[in-house]
Amino acid sequence: MARGILIGVAGGTGSGKTLVVQHMIQQLGSDRVVVLQQDSYYKKLNHLSFEERAAQNFDHPNSMDSELLIQHVEELLNGWTVDIPVYDFTTHTRREETRRAGPHDIIVLEGILILDNPRLRELMDIKVYVDTDPDIRFIRRLKRDTQERGRTVQAIIEQYEKTVRPMHLQFVEPTKRYADLIVPEGGYNWVAIDLLKTKIEALLQEKSGQRNGKG
Repeated sequence: MARGILIGVAGGTGSGKTLVVQHMIQQLGSDRVVVLQQDSYYKKLNHLSFEERAAQNFDHPNSMDSELLIQHVEELLNGWTVDIPVYDFTTHTRREETRRAGPHDIIVLEGILILDNPRLRELMDIKVYVDTDPDIRFIRRLKRDTQERGRTVQAIIEQYEKTVRPMHLQFVEPTKRYADLIVPEGGYNWVAIDLLKTKIEALLQEKSGQRNGKG
């Protein structure tokens, strides 16, 4: 069986990664694409109190359960199904339930730190970095965390100053150099979206040829 295609979509918080992924799904068809969000793979912190969980640095690579993420990516690429963790951002814990996904031809992995991990980079067929100005990213994060995650404005500002911004400068921004395609302004850059679609379709044709013994 031919291997699946892995597309990595990285970029800072609020850069527009999710919109890029949504447009890719619209262009390619939802039946062909499975999306893995790195945020689903935060380490299980159920043994800690809420205050201890809230104090964790969630923007450092060590906050991720990278082994499980890599295992799931490899299984999806091999055409298997996986049970993706469901993370609750209001309590900073994994829920008991999981989300089953796969098999699909195209796996899209989205997250701020995915290009920081060499093992993940080696698995990727296309590496994308979504690049958006810091002030726009902060405003988007502020809106998201107040509306969707039950955070206060003060708590969001403190977290941004203490961990989000310094971790972005240390671990996220430098991974731009690994990208095959840098997308300014995220999902509103239709030229970049079209380029991505064209490249993905070429990879799919190549995969189809290999399956039929032509490659």
